[in-house]
Amino acid sequence: MPSASIAAPPDRLLRQEVLALHAYHVPPATGMIKLDAMENPYPLPPSLREEIARLVANAAINRYPDPGAHSLKEKIRAVTGLAQDAAVLLGNGSDELIQLLALAVARPGATLLSVDPSFVMYRMIAAFTGMRYAGVPLAENFALDLPAVLGAIQRHQPALVFLAYPNNPSGNLFDEEAIKQILAAAPGLVVVDEAYYAFARASFIPLLSQYQNLLVMRTFSKLGMAGLRLGFLAGSRIWLEQLEKLRLPYNVGVLTQQVAEKLLQHHDVLLQQAEQIKRDRAWLYERLVGTADVRPYPSEANFILFRAMHADDVFAGLKQRGVLIKNLNGTHSLLADCLRVTVGTPEENERFVAALQESLHTARASFGES
Repeated sequence: MPSASIAAPPDRLLRQEVLALHAYHVPPATGMIKLDAMENPYPLPPSLREEIARLVANAAINRYPDPGAHSLKEKIRAVTGLAQDAAVLLGNGSDELIQLLALAVARPGATLLSVDPSFVMYRMIAAFTGMRYAGVPLAENFALDLPAVLGAIQRHQPALVFLAYPNNPSGNLFDEEAIKQILAAAPGLVVVDEAYYAFARASFIPLLSQYQNLLVMRTFSKLGMAGLRLGFLAGSRIWLEQLEKLRLPYNVGVLTQQVAEKLLQHHDVLLQQAEQIKRDRAWLYERLVGTADVRPYPSEANFILFRAMHADDVFAGLKQRGVLIKNLNGTHSLLADCLRVTVGTPEENERFVAALQESLHTARASFGES
């Protein structure tokens, strides 16, 4: 018998950047109040769910989807007010679009620049695609350090710049004039990531025609479609016609196209839920302000970043009490003792606040504090 072939081990075949990575971790949340992933906590109205059920029942899932998703793109144009001279590129969530952009510009030695702390996938996808990553630290209050960003652009000449607007995990909107200066200084593409646009006061979509190197990226996940995995990129046709070459065929499936189009026909329902989340956010922020040993940061997103004494113990205490949030302590120097909570329903928010106060009390007692 011929001897079995011996495959090379991963450390001989894979790039060192890949070996050094850790897979994106999603913690189990079964049986818990899930406030860690910036999801919309409100279900769709029963009448709309019935419409979607009929739509899904009649969907031609035995056929490939419309490769260009033309009807869905027109709905996106309608709800976002995109100019007809702007192009739209769809992705399986915004993560796929980030990766596609990085692949497009990943020449040897090319740099992807962002700020730190921000969305972790910018750094991870730079590593996936073999790009250099330049992370510019934010100021102490999580504002843009504009001189530092402009200096980094001058040094690194990045092919790609990502700015989350509002930023994750801090929740703040960066100064618009500062971003305009970055657009003017950047030698490559600048992507403004508006994942949380529905909860914020501002958008760069109206400025697309003024800056040829500006692209605006959005996901519908935070608006109530997290399970559909749909994002889009908008910008100049000059760029998007090239980027379209890298989009995998049929990357947005039949069900996602049809259900998302139906939901965008009822965009007002989703925006009403977003307005409710903003009211819930205000309530939650005030409760955090009034909680001893907690410092919340104002947010333009559907989550709130806050510092808490003994953050690791408080996080563990919340889990023991059936509430899952995000522990950011130790992920960046600016995030020392920081936790991030997604805005839930009023009942979920009340249960979180009660569990937080109990966890803080337990943590104080364990450290011998009154």
